[in-house]
Amino acid sequence: MEIIQTLLATVVTLGILVTIHEWGHYWVARRCGVKVLKFSVGFGKSLWSRIGKDGTEYSVSAIPLGGYVKMLDEREGNVPEHLSSQAFNNKPVLQRIAIVAAGPLVNLIFAVFAYWLMFVVGVSAFVPIVGSVEQGSVMDRAGVPAGVEVVQVDGYPVRSWDEVNLRFASRIGESGLLSIAVLNSASAVPKVYNVALKDWNVDIENESPLSAMGIQPYRPEVEPILDHIVPGGAAEFSGLQVGDVVVDVDGVSIVNWMALVETIQSSAGQALAFSVRRAGELRVLKVTPKNRVLEDGSVQGVIGAGVKPPVWPEGMLRTIQYGPLDAIGVAYDKTLHMVGLTLDSIWKMIEGAISVKNLSGPITIAKVAGASAASGFEPFISFLAYLSISLGVLNLLPIPVLDGGHLLYYGIELITGKPVSEKIQEIGFKLGMALLLSLMTLAIVNDVMRL
Repeated sequence: MEIIQTLLATVVTLGILVTIHEWGHYWVARRCGVKVLKFSVGFGKSLWSRIGKDGTEYSVSAIPLGGYVKMLDEREGNVPEHLSSQAFNNKPVLQRIAIVAAGPLVNLIFAVFAYWLMFVVGVSAFVPIVGSVEQGSVMDRAGVPAGVEVVQVDGYPVRSWDEVNLRFASRIGESGLLSIAVLNSASAVPKVYNVALKDWNVDIENESPLSAMGIQPYRPEVEPILDHIVPGGAAEFSGLQVGDVVVDVDGVSIVNWMALVETIQSSAGQALAFSVRRAGELRVLKVTPKNRVLEDGSVQGVIGAGVKPPVWPEGMLRTIQYGPLDAIGVAYDKTLHMVGLTLDSIWKMIEGAISVKNLSGPITIAKVAGASAASGFEPFISFLAYLSISLGVLNLLPIPVLDGGHLLYYGIELITGKPVSEKIQEIGFKLGMALLLSLMTLAIVNDVMRL
């Protein structure tokens, strides 16, 4: 069932983004008087198609990893003389630029719309209150205390951990001072701390920018109360029940759920004496955690039991919501920030400040699409907006084969007054294709390694 959900989420996600991208090319081409021969969502064998009143063939194809708009073009075949004026290659260079740029730009416009919709409906977020600061971390050295609310990072207001994390991410690979403004319950005036960074880096595969800074968000204390038991697990076999409160294990007091988890994980295959309180009585049960092998080959203990969800204090969860007009500006700023972060990440990857291991391909996209769809409307729309921005920005890069490569050629033509020679374009196409295939291969290898 989970696989089917992931596949459906992936097809829907890519279908939406590819359709709006190609629709951008199509719509502007039609406005410029170019005859569109085919509008296809997907590649390969056509699963469904029909001829519209405008003579365009509309098609849905088997491989949902892209799409294309095929236009009348004298470079791709013979064009009847009476249709010559409708050929793409015969249009003025500014019109060709508009047609090619329309696809990526529509992706960026769609991202603004998606964020606008999110902010109008309302975004639920945890107030960014620092739970703890890791000893020896950059935040600890700067003197940032626990228990304060983060209100600004580098002068930018932040209202959620997501916003804090993104601001931290923009400083990966950099040196200098990062400013963080915080509020505590005793003062209404923010206090600013300057955090010294020196080639600050993050192992994005294993940690977030937040944890790399040494910050753990506040979370309410989670009591060691069992809320569900997995059938067939060690907990069920030993006689543990829903509602049991774990008091100690092998005589060592259990103060919270994390202490219990750490004890279980470090005791794979070992018999443990659980003291539990049940209906006011204290009972001792023998529990032997089963082995779970991790990716790195190490072994953890598991018993197959879940915790009772904690109760969050009032005011710790806020809803970020705007009216329809105000949300336009906020959505635009959010899109602009994400575009800048994407470009910055690409440049830092070229410099080597960010590892190429962070490149992701279709497998990771499928996993994230499935997970975000399962999590609800807000995460799915947010992921859709982010992916649309990535698609738009990447397509505008000046790499032959991509839209940005064509724009580079047309830009040269606009300046020089004559088109780039077919031979140079062919060489560029081969180099661009080689680069693109290399990046795709690397992304897929990274995906497989993450599995």
